[in-house]
Amino acid sequence: MAAHATISLYTPEQRARRDATRWTLVQGVLAPVQFLVCLVSASLVIRYLVTGEGLAAANVSVLVKTAVLLLIMVTGSVWEKVVFDEWLFAAPFFWEDVVSMGVIALHLAYVGALYADALAPRALMLLALVAYTAYIVNAVQFVLKLRAARQQERAATLAFAERAA
Repeated sequence: MAAHATISLYTPEQRARRDATRWTLVQGVLAPVQFLVCLVSASLVIRYLVTGEGLAAANVSVLVKTAVLLLIMVTGSVWEKVVFDEWLFAAPFFWEDVVSMGVIALHLAYVGALYADALAPRALMLLALVAYTAYIVNAVQFVLKLRAARQQERAATLAFAERAA
């Protein structure tokens, strides 16, 4: 197998800023909270679609999910500013941020349709599931990116240790 040159996700300075800022912890806490909120909300949405019951609870849950999404997006942009000196679309997370914008647009389309009474309840719930599917794709993007970064950091640490030995 041929060796591939890899570009590190963080420069040493960016890694130091990432490790020093409280926004890293905030993101680390909000990400699983958002995932849990999504799972609960998706179950309520699916319950409504299957049984026709619980529309109000499903609607509230999607509004909560949207609020958590917006919170993690705002705090994530602060994190990017601290680490990469860009509010959004820093090169290492460009595509994740692009997809995040689509996820936000879908969630806000739901909110707009709910308040404008623009869609029937079933269509509204299907829109929520489309938004959640996009969110899951985006979450997988971030997990894969952060996993790759951890692997790069481990490989760099091992290489340094081997050179020092």
